[in-house]
Amino acid sequence: MESIQESLKKWMRDNKNFQENYNKIKNALIHDPEIEGILRENPEMSDQDINRNLMKFYEYKTQSKNCADCPSLEKCINILPGYTPHLSVESNDVHLAYEKCYKKEIHEDQNRRQSLVKSLYMPKDILEASFDNLDRHEETRYEAIREAASYIQNISSEQFEKGLYFYGPFGVGKTYLLGAIANKLAEKRISTMLIYMPEFVREMKSSLKDDSVNKKMEEFKKVQVLMIDDIGAESLSAWFRDEILGSILQYRMMERLPVFFTSNYSLKQLEHHLATSTRGDTEEVKAGRIIERIKQVSKEVSLFGINRRDL
Repeated sequence: MESIQESLKKWMRDNKNFQENYNKIKNALIHDPEIEGILRENPEMSDQDINRNLMKFYEYKTQSKNCADCPSLEKCINILPGYTPHLSVESNDVHLAYEKCYKKEIHEDQNRRQSLVKSLYMPKDILEASFDNLDRHEETRYEAIREAASYIQNISSEQFEKGLYFYGPFGVGKTYLLGAIANKLAEKRISTMLIYMPEFVREMKSSLKDDSVNKKMEEFKKVQVLMIDDIGAESLSAWFRDEILGSILQYRMMERLPVFFTSNYSLKQLEHHLATSTRGDTEEVKAGRIIERIKQVSKEVSLFGINRRDL
């Protein structure tokens, strides 16, 4: 009795249309620039070797590499969503392996942090923020966008670049700009933690109940890029200002880790705001110390314009 494999081979030989399609696919694959480069690096591969590994070449070719053809992790087109293919050749055999893509790594990292710090919530419009949607023609916004774009262009995971301190009135797009920066940094595989300041305060206060303050502070201290949205939005206790915020900024200053901020206050105005604690005490020296740390980890940039919340 003829084996299934022999029957299949015979059917493939006899079926003219199949053979023509097969040859078209093979021809397209071996002339694909990427596959062609692999074959050039492995000249010992015979036509028989190529035929034997054709399906692996085809799978590799049709998969998205490094998220190039995937609009998002949720819409990943690959066989294994969130994984990118890597092809190697050993002894004329093709080996195809899948590794986590940077979007999946960042997603898992964010999930890990969110399980620890529950206030790390970014609204949908911030998650989808993009430089393409920023109005670059409004003169009062141009400098802030230029500084942000320059930061993205120059930063690397090895080289320290100060973050940016965006200040200006309500509704001009300060938080959206942070989101756009965070998304661009994600493309460079640089992890970001963005947190709304009033929630940050409540998070750390609630952590006193379960004794998790130090564990959470480690996350804020060591993330590659920390973003604090709306600093100055509420009065801070001396404990939070000095022991929490001051400690985090001191660590990041010493370790040369950038911090981004948004605020309605300039740094001079913020210093006055931080000098008055929730008890009404005035402590200008301690407030000045916080401001100096902010200056060491970020650069002050104004952001003005029309209030987009009224549009």
